[in-house]
Amino acid sequence: MDVLDSLVIGAGQAGLSSSYHLKRRGIEHVVLDADDGPGGAWQHRWDALTMHDVHRVADLPGLEQSPGGDDERANQFVPRYFADYEKTFDLPVIRPVHVERVESDPDGLLVTTAGDRTWTSRTVVNATGTWTRPFIPHYPGIETFAGEQLHTVGYPGPEHFRGKRVLIVGGGASAVQFIGAIAPVATDVIWTTRREPVWSTREFTPEIGREVVAKVEERVRQGLPPHSVVSVTGLRLREQEREAERLGVYSARRPMFRRIEPDGVRWADGSFAAVDVILWATGFRYAIEHLAPLNLRSPRGGIQLDGTTAVADPRVQLVGYGPSASTIGANRAGRTAARGVLTALRDAR
Repeated sequence: MDVLDSLVIGAGQAGLSSSYHLKRRGIEHVVLDADDGPGGAWQHRWDALTMHDVHRVADLPGLEQSPGGDDERANQFVPRYFADYEKTFDLPVIRPVHVERVESDPDGLLVTTAGDRTWTSRTVVNATGTWTRPFIPHYPGIETFAGEQLHTVGYPGPEHFRGKRVLIVGGGASAVQFIGAIAPVATDVIWTTRREPVWSTREFTPEIGREVVAKVEERVRQGLPPHSVVSVTGLRLREQEREAERLGVYSARRPMFRRIEPDGVRWADGSFAAVDVILWATGFRYAIEHLAPLNLRSPRGGIQLDGTTAVADPRVQLVGYGPSASTIGANRAGRTAARGVLTALRDAR
């Protein structure tokens, strides 16, 4: 039986960063990726999302991005960059592989299963992110709605909403961006959130980025479920959202409705709004169900980490979770995970 020193699950930014640092340290490993090609979640994002919208993307370690136009589609630019990265450093990516579970065997090794294939390793770096687990909360009557319901993961671009009455649900950056794109072409746009939005006028700087990572990191260190980056930074309007601001959509935000009806939604005060489309910008959950056999969750509901190391099982590193669930923290997490793997390997000897 071949035993790898480590196995990385996921080939998005955090996974590739981890593989790069593992290889630099001479740690034998493979990377299992569920997609057919390079690019992580970026390859699945909507066509209307440009590099201008995402302010490019953080460079992976060791290879700067080639210059790209602000109007280039992110779902083309980033996968091309990731493919170049894998090739440049000859990273051991195997795809497509849909990991079903990771469990411990009697010898203290980790067995990763995907269909009829298994890999045995001394450590695992989990980098599966969130994109495969879109979250839509349940509201009374949701199944009766006769119009169209979409989630961020299936956003078709603003033209799809031309002339329609649209309800946008969610208090994060995606909701704000959707409003900015849809409000100028839709007949009507209503924005509803569970909490009052917190706005920020601060320019997002590297210093603020480090502050954000530190705050989210503190939660996972305590074993609490991670908060989103926006919960720390607040929301900020960009130039492309100014027309929606002029139309008053942001200032007319409403609290959550009480129930969904076939042709619209009804609020607690009895008022009703007819809508053609409900766009759920309600985020994602972490894709970590395959780690369930390892019992990593703390009594406080999250996976407690020391850096990227799972406190409940130091053989496991989590990147793309909590503070590293963004381009801000992913690269640093890859380096930290490689160190954690090295420590686990030394402790096991």
